[in-house]
Order: sequence, then C-alpha cells, then structure tokens
Amino acid sequence: MPRVKRGVMHTKRRRNILKRSKGYNWGRNAKLKTAKTALKRAGQFAFAGRKTKKRLSRRLWIVKLNAAVRNFELTYSQLIDKMTKKKVGLDRKVLSQIAEHHPKMFKAVIADLKK
Repeated sequence: MPRVKRGVMHTKRRRNILKRSKGYNWGRNAKLKTAKTALKRAGQFAFAGRKTKKRLSRRLWIVKLNAAVRNFELTYSQLIDKMTKKKVGLDRKVLSQIAEHHPKMFKAVIADLKK
C-alpha cells in the first residue's frame, strides 16, 4: 500500500485558521495554537452577542411603545393587557414601528383597543 503524505491538508487547515484570525492582536493572528483559541473564544462571544442583540432590541421596542402610549393616557402594561384580552396579533416590533413611523395608524389601533 502506498504511503499517504498529509502535508497539503495540514497546510490548508492552518492557512484557513490564520485567514479567519486576520486582524487579531499579538500572536493570535500568526501562531496556530493561539489563533485556534482566539477563534474559539471569538465564536463564543459572537454567539452570546447575537442573543444580547435580540434582548436589547426587544427592550428598545418596549421603551418606544411605552413612550408612544403615554400620549393616549395608557401605560405599556395596560396596552399589553388590552391587546391580550382583545387577541390582537401584532407583536412589539411591529407596534413600535407603527408608533414611530405611522402615528395616525397607531392612533387608530389604540382607539380600537380602548373600545
């Protein structure tokens, strides 16, 4: 059986890792061992960051809704309560966008909820 040399795959793997770690500081962009650990850690932070981004977006929507609803003598919690009782299918993201960009439409939604 012929001998198989694995130098090509090792070089390719190393090149790809170092390409992904480009721009990192100190030895983390040039040394394979530190680049691997830096990439693993960066991946963990990226995963957590995506979750944090969603959390912060939802908080922003709630703040926008609360500010918009205060003009109609309601609070955010009262708005959500009325929406659940009337079974309105609009989520917080859509409602905050309507409140921000289409105030007349938002006023109509609030009037419908107050009935």
